[in-house]
Amino acid sequence: MNKERLMMVIVAPVISEKATLVGEKHRQVVFEVLPDATKAEIKAAVELLFKEQKVEVATVNVVNVKGKEKRHGRFIGRRKAIKKAYVSLKGDGDINFVEGVA
Repeated sequence: MNKERLMMVIVAPVISEKATLVGEKHRQVVFEVLPDATKAEIKAAVELLFKEQKVEVATVNVVNVKGKEKRHGRFIGRRKAIKKAYVSLKGDGDINFVEGVA
């Protein structure tokens, strides 16, 4: 896999109440990823970005979230659809976003 492609696969971490609960209960981290990213690319990208923290990925689950239809007065618009990846970590590995990315 191309290293430049792997650096672009992960768009941003998802910080929400549900993502926090999943992280505490199932030792998973939630990321927003590119719509055409595969599970293998996501796994390689997480291990590449957080290699200084020695993170090993056990599994990757992917969810496609449809964009909601929203109104602003009489105008109707649509939010963009996103793809979320739930990444399970092996062992006692943990991702610390405060330290920064390599």
